[in-house]
This record gives sequence, C-alpha cells and structure tokens, in this order.
Amino acid sequence: MPLKTIQDDPPSINLTPLIDVVFNLIIFFMVTTTFGEWESSMAVKVPQVKQAGALAPGPEKRVVNVLRDGRVVLDRDIVSLPELTQRLATVKQRYSDISVVVRGDADGAFQNVASVLSACREAGISDMGISVRLAQGSDGIQSR
Repeated sequence: MPLKTIQDDPPSINLTPLIDVVFNLIIFFMVTTTFGEWESSMAVKVPQVKQAGALAPGPEKRVVNVLRDGRVVLDRDIVSLPELTQRLATVKQRYSDISVVVRGDADGAFQNVASVLSACREAGISDMGISVRLAQGSDGIQSR
C-alpha cells in the first residue's frame, strides 16, 4: 500500500468573481446616483390643484398626553377638551380609520383621563387605547 509523502498545494480562494461583483455594484450605484441628480435638475413646472388631499394613508395613531395637573397635550400643543374634540373630529373626517392612544400620568387624577376618552368618543373616534407600563414586581403587582 503506497503512502503519500508529498503534500499537495493548499487550496486557494479565487477572488476574481468577488472583485467583479464589487465593481458591478460600484458602477450601478454611480449610474443611479447620476440619474437621480439629472431628474431633479430638470426644469419642470408641476401642475396646480385647488384642494390637496391625502394620497397616502393617514397616521396610524394619535397620542394624547394627560399631564398630572390635568392639562391635555396633542401634537406638542396644550389644548382644551373642546379643542381636542374639534381637532380629532377634523382628523376623523380625513382619515376614517384613525386611532388614539391616551397616555395619562400615573400620579394624576383618573377623571382627567376619563374626560379625554369622552372627548375622543365625541369626536367619533372608536379605536382608543390607554398606554400603561408593566410593573417592576415579579408577579406583575407592585406592593407598597
């Protein structure tokens, strides 16, 4: 039985196909970048419309924050309850599937959160939720 005493050359990795793919990607990105610049530099006068409507679906949810002292914040603006109802009713007219999440301060009165939920209902919002966070205890109940 003959034994092999001479070792063959170790296998080598052929990098030529990898380099070809990298060069093709570089060329592709250079060409598409050039076309993007060429398209945006064209002098085109776009048409005018009288009323701009939403072409894409509206926001999935609106967040209403109820602060500890009872103030209501919508879109970083402090609003009153009638103002909240009016703004949400306006959004409801444009986007019928709008949903609202109410975030109430844990140390505030629940009556303020209930008033905000009532204002949302008056605006015609049917998809509402209350934001909460999980308790730190192992059984899910905080003890004091």
